[in-house]
Amino acid sequence: MDYDSAFQMAASGMSAQRMRMNVIANNIANADSTVSAGGGPYRRRSVVFEAVGRAPRNPVRLDGGRAVGGGVRVAGVVEERNDEKAFTLVYDPGHPQANADGWVLKPNIQVMAEMVNLLDATRAFDANVTMLNNLRQIAAKALEIGRL
Repeated sequence: MDYDSAFQMAASGMSAQRMRMNVIANNIANADSTVSAGGGPYRRRSVVFEAVGRAPRNPVRLDGGRAVGGGVRVAGVVEERNDEKAFTLVYDPGHPQANADGWVLKPNIQVMAEMVNLLDATRAFDANVTMLNNLRQIAAKALEIGRL
């Protein structure tokens, strides 16, 4: 695997995880938003990743023979549109969004689960930073050896 491909993998991973952290933070910020632009309560969003099509010159093969090592990119951000049962009903007759019976639909966001996802995304970002730093050190050592 060449240095360019390795640096690209680390950079693409960092970029993808940064986007994931932003979406998770947005979910947490809207955990109590009962009105969204589309009407109804805010719906949880998640990031969809896809593998970058460019394979490295010397690909690493998994057990199934599938080559890995091209990096990742964000394919899109999707709203979860599973069903209305995911929303929480809260009795609050004074709320402006309450129905005739006094019930309010709250978003389908579990803050603790989002915090765990945020921690996971942060660790994945850190792993990509570590990979980038290790690649820099390897490249510096290779240049140092070349000077001898």
